[in-house]
Amino acid sequence: MPEPIAPVTCDAVWTAAEMRASTRWIHELTSEEKSELTRALASVRKKDLRIPFNAADFPLESMARRLALVRREVEDGSGVMLLRGLPVDDYGLEGTRLVYWGIGTHLGTALAQNPRGALLAEVRDAGGNQYTDPKARGYHTANRLPFHNDQSDLVGLLCYRRAKSGGLSFIASAAAVHNRILADRPDLLSVLYQPYYCDVRGEEPPGRRPYYIEPRFSVHKGRLFTQHGRTYIDSAQRFPEVPRLTAEQDEAMKLVDSLCGSDQFRLDMDFQRGDIQFLNNRVVLHSRTDFEDYADPDLKRLLLRLWLRTPGYADLPAYFAPRFEDMEHWLRNPVPA
Repeated sequence: MPEPIAPVTCDAVWTAAEMRASTRWIHELTSEEKSELTRALASVRKKDLRIPFNAADFPLESMARRLALVRREVEDGSGVMLLRGLPVDDYGLEGTRLVYWGIGTHLGTALAQNPRGALLAEVRDAGGNQYTDPKARGYHTANRLPFHNDQSDLVGLLCYRRAKSGGLSFIASAAAVHNRILADRPDLLSVLYQPYYCDVRGEEPPGRRPYYIEPRFSVHKGRLFTQHGRTYIDSAQRFPEVPRLTAEQDEAMKLVDSLCGSDQFRLDMDFQRGDIQFLNNRVVLHSRTDFEDYADPDLKRLLLRLWLRTPGYADLPAYFAPRFEDMEHWLRNPVPA
């Protein structure tokens, strides 16, 4: 018989009220740290380096120690870290990209985010709709993004420009939601530990199947691992060989979304220009409201996104292997833009 499901016990189990009462997950960059980043940027520019470069090319001292604490909080703490006050106006977009990449090199190894092998992706509205186009990616639309997580251990989002209105960011502890479902509906939690089929959205390499098969929750060597994203589960139903969603699977996913969006678990993020949000994809889910953009292209909402593998997650459940094999293929065999 399978092991009974136990409550998750770690610092990543939190409510919105507990996070609002804490500052451990927020760091305002100091003048010394900003100066270090500016010097590192100057070094990169002097060498005429381009992304990707490595941590040795972006030398940091006190900021490197700060980033070690950031990674510790994201990997083994709340799963959330907000760095505030990056002087993006001083850097400009090109300089901001270089600084952000340099910060990422001190946290982990960047992953390809699409078949073009993009290591640093731009999150902007390109006019698509992921609800009507099964090959559209949500980060290239202005639509609401339901609670979900990404493929990497850590996702970083840097706010370069905000939208005219909307585009509000929300996060929730998947670990806390897991425990609530265990307490209230253990029958549905068992369903979430069973396989679900997730659409690859036409981005699978040649010869690969167009979907992943993964549970929504699992425990591997004592650690919780979460996969969630209702949109991609629903669009996988377009494949005739994929089993039809059961009423229990549907109800279980709706319960995850409902709890994540509740006042108890939903933490509203005041995402300002120059903020960098780092999230642990294994234990934290995130969402975004729809938004209205400016007509001027130079004012349109723009975030920069990193997907990182981090040392603390060297050991993953076996079902993640196809995702990482696909990302490795994208990196080695990028499709021309």
